[in-house]
Amino acid sequence: MKPSLIVSGAAGRMGKRILALAAESRDFTIVAALERQDHPDLGKDAGLVAGIGELNIVLQHSHNDTADVMIDFSLPEAAEHDIDFCVDNNVGLVMGTTGLTTDHQAQLRRAAEHIPVIYGTNMSVGMNVLFHVVGKVAAMLGKEYDIEIVEQHHRFKKDSPSGSAMSLASAVCKATGRSFPNCLVHGRVGKETLRTQGTIGMHAIRAGDITGEHSVIFSTLGETVRIEHSAHNRDNFVRGALRAALWLTGKQPGMYSMAECLGIA
Repeated sequence: MKPSLIVSGAAGRMGKRILALAAESRDFTIVAALERQDHPDLGKDAGLVAGIGELNIVLQHSHNDTADVMIDFSLPEAAEHDIDFCVDNNVGLVMGTTGLTTDHQAQLRRAAEHIPVIYGTNMSVGMNVLFHVVGKVAAMLGKEYDIEIVEQHHRFKKDSPSGSAMSLASAVCKATGRSFPNCLVHGRVGKETLRTQGTIGMHAIRAGDITGEHSVIFSTLGETVRIEHSAHNRDNFVRGALRAALWLTGKQPGMYSMAECLGIA
């Protein structure tokens, strides 16, 4: 039997693609598509809003029934409601919303005592492989290599630096004994900005419709090593989230990672 799926943030850029690729995959039964209370498309067929034809599912603010799993790519202000709904209705949660506060993250950890949860700053399979290896590369290269992280996103992205860039920095710090986030230097300006050994430079670019670019630069006197990931479009994040939702279905309560989902933890 196919897992039943709720999509929160269903009229957003990511939500529309989740609906489209979930319907295309035929791996799920989509039972609800949720949006904020003042969204202008409430009451419309969610499939028409997503541009994929009728799904016979009305875009609504709330859902009054249970499901196997929710994928949430909404807004931080909707996170508290969605987490509570999942706990109250025993719905597994794949949380992909970025910009969550520390309070939201604590709420997710509490929720994981009752339901299975995957929370990731990036649902891309490729990026999660990068999270897994970047610390190992930093440790192997050693302290003589300066480290800079550059992330690029579209002009509409609100948070900076990206959650993925912070996850990359965290992985490097964990593997090399640096203090996270204290060792991060966010951009540089002025006449006296010489690099301090052990710091990690963090740089954010916001321009046009860049989907997502992350580069980790390891450089020393004589050579440079770069590890990079380019998102061609949002579908790679969606496919990762759908893969996570399938994997999470039927799991025991707990806080799981994309690395566990991919078998690389």
